[in-house]
Parts: sequence; C-alpha cells; structure tokens
Amino acid sequence: MQIILLEKVINLGTLGDVVRVKDGYARNFLIPQGKAKRATTANLADFEKRRAELEKAHAEVLAQAQDKATKIEGMMVQITQKAGVDGKLFGSVTNSDVSEALKKQGIDVPKAAIRMPEGPLKMIGDYPLKVSLHADVVVSITVSVLGDAS
Repeated sequence: MQIILLEKVINLGTLGDVVRVKDGYARNFLIPQGKAKRATTANLADFEKRRAELEKAHAEVLAQAQDKATKIEGMMVQITQKAGVDGKLFGSVTNSDVSEALKKQGIDVPKAAIRMPEGPLKMIGDYPLKVSLHADVVVSITVSVLGDAS
C-alpha cells in the first residue's frame, strides 16, 4: 500500500514522503495513529494544501522534545526494589518503573519512549538507558537500581 507520511517515522521516511509499506503496517499502525494517510490523489492534494501547517506543527513538537531533552540529559534516576543478598531483584525494573520515577521528578515521559535493549533490569547497579523523545531526539539517562533488604 502506498501512503503519505504525516510525520517522521524511523526507518521509513520524513514528513511528506510517499512510501510503499505492507498493508497491515499501514492499516493497523500508521493510519490509526495519525502518522500516515493513503496516497490517493485527493489525499495528495489535501496534503499539499496543509504542508506548511504540518511542517510548523512538526517543528513545534521537535522544539518541545529538544527542550525536554536538555532537562533530562545525563539525569540519574534511583529506583528501589526488593532484592536478595546476592544483588538479584525479586521481580524486575521495567520501562514503566523508570517512567514513574521520572514523573516523580517532574518530567513526564511515556513508557514507550524508554529504550531497554537488554530487557528489564534484574540486578542491583547502574544502567545507562536511552530515552527517545522524538524520532530525532534521543538522550541518555542513568538508572540506579538500589536493593531494599526489608
């Protein structure tokens, strides 16, 4: 299926690109989330009319992401979990735990934006993680997992 991208999508294209993707990816993800429209002649004409408006909105979102990135770049987040004597956690620290810890510090980051390439954290220690605030804005934070013996 051919679609018009309404915003930048990683590994696919930028605003205004007409790309071919699998039907399910377009129908189930891109179109419902407002990231794309079908590439019909009517939609192409409508997009060209709204291009300046969409580019302005995209620039505003990017500026907000960059502003938030300056606040959290290099930030240290501490999370306390129950742990055994060997340093292994009872349970794990997930991206939603990191999101909640950031929210307590006054920074609202959706849990989907937190990248944990090795999966949930299961040991006590410091872990560098990436936070993807926008397709062009990725910052690093450090998550310090502390053990609670009680």
